[in-house]
Amino acid sequence: MTDTPPRPAIAITSGEPAGIGPELCAMLAVAHARVPLPARLVILGDRALLRERAARIGIEPHFVDYDPASFAPHGAVELWHMPVAVPAVPGQPDPTNASAVLEMLRHGADACATGAFSALVTAPVQKSAILDAGYKFAGHTEFLAERTGTPRVVMLLVHEAEPPLRVALVTTHLALAEVPAAITFDAVLETLAIVDRELRKRFRVAAPRLGVCGLNPHAGEGGHLGREEIDVIAPAIAQARSRGIDASGPFPADTIFVPRHAAGHDAIVAMYHDQGLPVLKAASFGGGVNVTLGLPFVRTSVDHGTALDLARDAKAARTADPGSLVAAVELAIRLANAGNR
Repeated sequence: MTDTPPRPAIAITSGEPAGIGPELCAMLAVAHARVPLPARLVILGDRALLRERAARIGIEPHFVDYDPASFAPHGAVELWHMPVAVPAVPGQPDPTNASAVLEMLRHGADACATGAFSALVTAPVQKSAILDAGYKFAGHTEFLAERTGTPRVVMLLVHEAEPPLRVALVTTHLALAEVPAAITFDAVLETLAIVDRELRKRFRVAAPRLGVCGLNPHAGEGGHLGREEIDVIAPAIAQARSRGIDASGPFPADTIFVPRHAAGHDAIVAMYHDQGLPVLKAASFGGGVNVTLGLPFVRTSVDHGTALDLARDAKAARTADPGSLVAAVELAIRLANAGNR
């Protein structure tokens, strides 16, 4: 007898109503009907909106209403109705719908926290529309950390190639001028600890090797281009190593991402958003996955934004690539199953 992995329940938020998320969710549902993924898929979003946007691009996904007490037919995707406040115009975000977008995230996160779902997958949101509505919102990562009361989470972008490329961040959505002050001993050490722990638990990497970037060009050039590497990053790496974490560096960012160097690490820890993510997105855009490490549940997301330009035009929307959303769901299933073993 062989062990069959459990069939986890995955919550999928449909994201910004005016963006490409609804179309991608409809495409995912069509793909799931053809070749069902080994999971219960539940999309959170407005029922009429999702069906309208599917019809707009000429597809007919099999949606059934979500019922926590019963499973949908094989190959169907369940729909947890979360109404928009006002009708959404493709390509034109309306701050009035920000509350509906945040409600999807709250319900999805809370249901995962209670164990009703094994993982949360998020389609992209339009941050500017949420901010214009008066909400304080730095991004999914920060929102979910606050919602779950998690003191520190880590953004990890994953390209499941061979060898895989994984890039974690010490800081996330900060203005560049604010980054140096946020690179503290504790921030670096805690990030290394979370990445090491989650790679072992979720990714099943037995002995993770972490490569750590410096903050400054040439990793500070021995202090001539900044002392953060000497005063903060190197001591944090040394402390991590004393705790059994195989971390090395700090390395210049323009060196560590060279493929032959990157291949020697199971994850690379960058100091800030645009230090690490452009490299990964150049290699994997449309197929990469954003993972939030440190939450009490699995959360994955696409590696792209709302694509308002595609959403605005029905013909262009038909060309949208659901690859990153599919990859995010597939990875969520794998990570959820790994955490349950």
